[in-house]
Amino acid sequence: MCCDWRVLWGLGPRIMTLKQENLAQGCAVEHAPVSTSQIMPAMSTPLASIFGSGFLVIVPVLASSVGPYSVWAMMAVAFVAFHIGAIVRHNILCAEPVLAAGNQPVTLMLERLSDVALVAAYVVSVCLYIHILSAFVLGAFELDSGFNKSLLTTLVIGVITVVGMTGGLQLLERLERWALYLTILILALLLGGFAVHDVNSFLDTGRFALPNLPQRSGWEMVTMVAGTLIVVQGFETPRYLGSRFDTWTRIRASRWSQYVSLAIYVAFVALALPIVPVLSGHYADNSLIRLAAAVSVLLSMPLILAAGLSQFSAAVADTLAAAANLEEVTRRRMTQRWGYLLVGAAAMVLAWTGSTFTVIALASRAFALYYLLQCLVALSVCNNHRERARFFLVASALAFVLLFAVPVG
Repeated sequence: MCCDWRVLWGLGPRIMTLKQENLAQGCAVEHAPVSTSQIMPAMSTPLASIFGSGFLVIVPVLASSVGPYSVWAMMAVAFVAFHIGAIVRHNILCAEPVLAAGNQPVTLMLERLSDVALVAAYVVSVCLYIHILSAFVLGAFELDSGFNKSLLTTLVIGVITVVGMTGGLQLLERLERWALYLTILILALLLGGFAVHDVNSFLDTGRFALPNLPQRSGWEMVTMVAGTLIVVQGFETPRYLGSRFDTWTRIRASRWSQYVSLAIYVAFVALALPIVPVLSGHYADNSLIRLAAAVSVLLSMPLILAAGLSQFSAAVADTLAAAANLEEVTRRRMTQRWGYLLVGAAAMVLAWTGSTFTVIALASRAFALYYLLQCLVALSVCNNHRERARFFLVASALAFVLLFAVPVG
């Protein structure tokens, strides 16, 4: 059983042809037109997660890893991420009916394992989000030492945990949409400011300044870029919004959130790269503040505000998701209240294990494991050899991330 790969890209034949193909293969393909009023709310969660995951740190991470080749590296990460997203969309369309029927034990086992892996990935991402928040907030006061960042990260996660255990976390979840709006606004201002700076610099010097190539081996560069997968994480969230949106709305929300976010990420890295030389080879997790200040001092404070709100909102959303998943994984033996405590405690321990760059690589590996298990879920419900070959190639790339991804440093 397998659906046509092209429908997951939005490039396939019309729906009547797809119905004929997929009904024969066992996939659910009932389709209704998806309106803008449906697709936009469905896109808000994946977009908030994708932008929250990495736009604040992607430029210094890539510049430190591959220097002048950062745009190519970002395009490679985007390419792999889009193929992973297509597998998630495949599972929305083809695996969910099988899981609902419950007649394939292997598929059920793999899905349960992926749920466990997702909980672990969410724990790491909660730590990452608040670590980034701490780096930007403390950076504004020049207090961003390793100890201070770990301490503030622990305190903020502690607050989220206590609020969750007292039943107030759902109220904070409402921040997500406003955080997304503010993030997009700041991104637009940064893109515009970087573009104007680049044009003026080119007119003055006749060339674009680029960072120097770091003294690293090819293997080091590849493994460091592999550690950036987390920055595009979030496209899988429509997979778990079945109670709010129908199948085709979720598939299109996942696909279009990737179209929008990946295009912005590539443009963002391309426009920021000519400004990176102002860092003089010193890359920190909050280096974007210095890049924004090099363009206009007026951009720094809005950037810090957006960083704080977006990272806090993303951490709240992932804490909620992790606790809900824990409740499902334990078959309701653990309530969400105690799930918040477990997630918060684990994230606070992680806050002291290393730098933001270390947590980024760890988060990438955690999500690589989850996505790899989703590849196996897709393989378990697909008998089409061409599609299985695609799934295997994506799974191989994820296995590489899982085994070899390392932090910048």
